[in-house]
Amino acid sequence: MFCNDVYSVMEVLGHEFNPDQWRLFIDSSKVSLKVVLLNDGYRFPSVPLAHAVNTKESYDIMKRPLGKIKYGEFKWKFCGYLKVVTLLLGMELGYTKYCCSLCEWDSRDKKNHYVNRLWPKRTSLTPGEKNVVNPALIP
Repeated sequence: MFCNDVYSVMEVLGHEFNPDQWRLFIDSSKVSLKVVLLNDGYRFPSVPLAHAVNTKESYDIMKRPLGKIKYGEFKWKFCGYLKVVTLLLGMELGYTKYCCSLCEWDSRDKKNHYVNRLWPKRTSLTPGEKNVVNPALIP
């Protein structure tokens, strides 16, 4: 289930819609996926945009509602759980070598795990390199 006409929903709710004042929040679990708009100043209640049941957390499942709600048109700021952000950035899940989306922290380097505090910054999310398996769905 999804809503692809955000302007009409906001009109029905009596809100003036400015995409810069809303953030997109995605919550995913083993049994459901929820996509909600949250107001930046928390002046308005959350607005549900999509909901799916009996879905698994995967790149393809995350890609589908973003297209349906026209994320590319609105380019909302995104907030969510780290696992969801990782999926949306196209990164591989699980016990991977480079699991951080911000830096090139080597999770398997046990020798330097607590010694090295400055890991090199991640410069790109290129599919096929450093545990990135798909193109990013969000900037």
